[in-house]
Amino acid sequence: MTGVHDPIVKGRFNMPASDGWGSGGCFVYQPNGNKLKVLDITLSTGGSQKEAEFQISQGARRLPEIVPGAVGYYGQDGSAGNTQAAATLVRGDSLLIVELLRGVKGRDNTADVVALMKLVAPKLISSATPAPKQTKG
Repeated sequence: MTGVHDPIVKGRFNMPASDGWGSGGCFVYQPNGNKLKVLDITLSTGGSQKEAEFQISQGARRLPEIVPGAVGYYGQDGSAGNTQAAATLVRGDSLLIVELLRGVKGRDNTADVVALMKLVAPKLISSATPAPKQTKG
């Protein structure tokens, strides 16, 4: 998906953090030269399903259902020859972004970010959202 051999990979996910929410990231860099970032997977709070729906209404493509109750979108930079693509998924306040900063020319980079989102989202976004509090009845 990145075309990078022996990449530098950094990051971690805290599932869930002390505040009850999961967060973190995984970052992939080229191993040589300026060590440019090629892939970024970020999980945080501050997601907005309303914002996701707005992005879709403005032309972003809707992600297929990956996690029940989540809404997401994806797209690629429209510049000629640009290989940057991203997918965003929101569930409650949890926000998961898969961003391919430097894809491979000739590949379907949007398909790559959607495929990676399908792979990681069920574990990450489901683990990131606190379980509903039980009420005594």
